[in-house]
Amino acid sequence: MSASAPKIDGSERPSRSRGVLAWALWDWGSAAFNAVVTTFVFSTFLASQLFVDPEIVAAAAGDAKDPALVAALAGNASLVGWALAIAGVLIAVLAPVLGQRSDGTGRRKLWLAINTGIVVLAMAAMVFVVGAPEYLILGATLLAVGNIFFEFAGVNYNAMLVQVSTKENMGRVSGFGWGMGYVGGIVLLIILLVGFIGLVSSPGPLGITTDGGLHIRLAVLASALWFGVFAIPVLLRVPEIPAREAQNRVGFFRSYVVLAGTIKKLWHGNRQVLMFLVASAVFRDGLAGVFTFGAIIAAQVFGFSSSQVLYFAVAANVVAGISTILAGRLDDAFGPKRVIMTSLIGLVVAGTAVLFIGDAQIGFWIAGLILCMFVGPVQSASRSMLARITPEGREGEIFGLYATTGRAVSFLAPTLFALFVGLSGDTRLGILGIVIVLLVGLVLMLPVKAKQAVIE
Repeated sequence: MSASAPKIDGSERPSRSRGVLAWALWDWGSAAFNAVVTTFVFSTFLASQLFVDPEIVAAAAGDAKDPALVAALAGNASLVGWALAIAGVLIAVLAPVLGQRSDGTGRRKLWLAINTGIVVLAMAAMVFVVGAPEYLILGATLLAVGNIFFEFAGVNYNAMLVQVSTKENMGRVSGFGWGMGYVGGIVLLIILLVGFIGLVSSPGPLGITTDGGLHIRLAVLASALWFGVFAIPVLLRVPEIPAREAQNRVGFFRSYVVLAGTIKKLWHGNRQVLMFLVASAVFRDGLAGVFTFGAIIAAQVFGFSSSQVLYFAVAANVVAGISTILAGRLDDAFGPKRVIMTSLIGLVVAGTAVLFIGDAQIGFWIAGLILCMFVGPVQSASRSMLARITPEGREGEIFGLYATTGRAVSFLAPTLFALFVGLSGDTRLGILGIVIVLLVGLVLMLPVKAKQAVIE
């Protein structure tokens, strides 16, 4: 499977095309965090029995349905949910101001480099999370730190969409980037599956021991290197934005006053932008829940092993990559809102189906792949829609608001997941909380219209 950069008409084609590919390679590399850390490998590792009291595991005697074991695993899943909820609060407070300041100083690439570097370091530190109960908090903390700075990096990266695309091809470029992310995920997951984790239950050809989850930890370390390498091209190839006049730049705390002024102007001048920010905040939190807790549900409810989770991950990335690249063309042809609405309906239906498919793994394969078919298009079209309606030169600030509004409600999916799991003692019912969040986002999106924002 391969992808090529979208064609761009005009005399700028050679340099602009290279800019698109360099920009998209960050998405390719980011699969190391999205697919490996938050979705299929490290989060599943934290959800495993390695982090349960050995006495409880021994008492269960291999019975995956043992009540004490099920409760302990659910408790671990809940702890991860709360760690991510706390991370969301910090992102909500800081993201828009950091994005605004990168606009004003003309240092968008610098902050992309700094934030990406911290994510890579957090991933590398995960090698020290030994598979034992006393390391669970360390693992959840590193996962939260990675999420915080990945979101900060995403603010600058998403804002750069307007630097490598035009209004006419923005949907295709955004879809190409997301698609590259999924293709990168396929390649990386296959490398990890064959080289580190093993095709069944035995170590991979490198012969790495599974004691304490060392094969998983080294796989995440390799993924950190992967992300670091593929984050470099965008820093070299995409031109930096010009800095604003010095009198327009303010101190850190004063930035919050400027931010409040921007929100006020949007409220009076283009309320549709705020409506979109609120609606997308809700449904994107639901998408985050799908990514974060999907592998946990696969492992705990449907009995997927680490290798089986990665088999599913490869298939999921193939489906998501193809659907996202195709959806980019639909975005340009029919508009991003139609892509978003159609995809959200598909997500709600597929997510609800997980509640009724029993314990057979084939049921999760079908429902899970349908979910993956719609996740990428929602993300790509949301990025495209916001970029289309953002005034020139304010992309970092508005995408910072995009991150903030998302994280301002980022407690929703983790909290509802933890709540439903905690009340029922059944990890499967956590999907109900995620579906509710997606459905609310769908309803909020109904009245939103795509109109260009004007901020003086």
